[in-house]
Amino acid sequence: MHRDFYTRLISREHPLPEAFVPEHLIDIGLPFEAAPGDPKRLLEYQAAKAASQLFHACHKSGLNLWAVSGYRSFQRQKELFTGSRFVAVPGASEHQSGLALDVSCPSLHMELCEKFASTGEGRWLKRNASLYGFILRYPENKEEITGMPYEPWHIRYVTKPLASWLTITNLTLEEYHNFPQRCTPPP
Repeated sequence: MHRDFYTRLISREHPLPEAFVPEHLIDIGLPFEAAPGDPKRLLEYQAAKAASQLFHACHKSGLNLWAVSGYRSFQRQKELFTGSRFVAVPGASEHQSGLALDVSCPSLHMELCEKFASTGEGRWLKRNASLYGFILRYPENKEEITGMPYEPWHIRYVTKPLASWLTITNLTLEEYHNFPQRCTPPP
């Protein structure tokens, strides 16, 4: 994959084409709240490798991070779209890219909820996601910028250099893409 793919902004204003399916989708055996063979266990190859490293490090810390939803096709997003502010319109879901992953933990019965942020797994993820190339994609108090509500469970692979820079500067992917060209950091 080209490096720009990993840093691409995917949103209502920057949708993926309906026919887009990422190359090299794989299931690398993360602890998953989905049966083997379920497409939502899939991630794009580089994102999957990074997620495996992230999960291994989290589990080594004595925590139980679980994957809930990875890849989602345009058609599946269309089926799920209800108009809820928590569900992106088809084409605007980062899950279609294979770069996004929703996570949770057993103490929350694998629910995707704001309480995740206060769990050990949620706190660990916030501190460490960027070390593996992930960002917390929809941070608190940035809803007007991202167009999505706070989702402490939704991580997105953007590469280690960009994830580190966005975390240090407290910028969203939207703010990065709108950054003045003369000041844009190297990806």
